[in-house]
Amino acid sequence: MVGAALLLVSSLAWGIREEEEFHVSVTIPTHAFYVLPVNAGFLEQEQVMHWNPVTAQLRSLREPFDVKNVNGSISARLAAMPYLFNGRERIELNVRFNRELLSLLDTPVINDEQARAGQRVQLEIEAVKPADGYVPGSYFGTVHLMFEAVNP
Repeated sequence: MVGAALLLVSSLAWGIREEEEFHVSVTIPTHAFYVLPVNAGFLEQEQVMHWNPVTAQLRSLREPFDVKNVNGSISARLAAMPYLFNGRERIELNVRFNRELLSLLDTPVINDEQARAGQRVQLEIEAVKPADGYVPGSYFGTVHLMFEAVNP
């Protein structure tokens, strides 16, 4: 009997255990105004602009967004001009929302009618090829978008 108890204790000591932990969250927008990526993880992850070795080009980033403003249109702007930087070289980025090129100034991106009904539109970020071509290296950058509900 004692031998069986020791065998049970010793097998428990050698047991394999696996644990998983992850975070869960949700953002529930107001019914009146929202600008949200369809892929909820898009804003929480670093986005990679893939290099195409055949064409020697950077592929654009594209992400669909759901937008709505029951009281009017929606405008967007950049908080700073976006670029990728490797410590020495810089690659400028063009940012378009619903096909509208964004700058530091407010730009209408969704008209009243589209905004009231709600719409799915595209965010596109593309690299501007430097005059001398792309220089090898690891580049990083930030794109900071700001959206405003425009009331009539």
